[in-house]
Amino acid sequence: MRIGALSTRTGVPVPTIKYYLREGLLHPGELTSPNQAQYGDGHVRRLKLVRALLDVGKLSIAATRTVLDSVDAPDSSLHEVLGIAQQALTPPVPADDGSADLREAQQLADRLIADRGWQVEPGSPARESLARIVLTYHDLGQADLLVLLDDYAAAAERLAVAEVAAVGRRPDPDSLVEGAVLGTVLGDALITALRRLAQENASARAFAAADS
Repeated sequence: MRIGALSTRTGVPVPTIKYYLREGLLHPGELTSPNQAQYGDGHVRRLKLVRALLDVGKLSIAATRTVLDSVDAPDSSLHEVLGIAQQALTPPVPADDGSADLREAQQLADRLIADRGWQVEPGSPARESLARIVLTYHDLGQADLLVLLDDYAAAAERLAVAEVAAVGRRPDPDSLVEGAVLGTVLGDALITALRRLAQENASARAFAAADS
């Protein structure tokens, strides 16, 4: 199919497809003339993947390119690909200011990781992100809510084990890697949506009747 048909089939405007091609997010089509190329089902699938990472996962163009490069790399292990996807999703944290409060938050994060026996690299962006979140709770006078930290960790661990097992059952290596990436990126959005729904339900049950 030509680029116009690819646009019609995917709902992605032609200028956007050309932009993805220039940015290396979409593989070039097969040239049939100096100004014409043919695209196939692989391009349709790739476009859907790109849109999912950008629109649902809210990744930047640069982060999306990094994630897709890891998907395309033939020698990347599933663990490596997951790490790249997680780094793309984890927002950058400010430079370490060496404050005692930050050190205390980092130590709390390290204790949680050690207590649960998690295999986490010392430089994991998620570890530093957790420490910064703990620090923010303290700064805002909400440290009492950190009593929920173990509940969050237990729920996250159960979910992570189930996610990895579900992806690991896929027999096709390409599908396995793609599932790992999408499961990480879209899973964050899915968890957020489900948590909002559960919070609305819990709030209605706990407070709505008392307010009426």
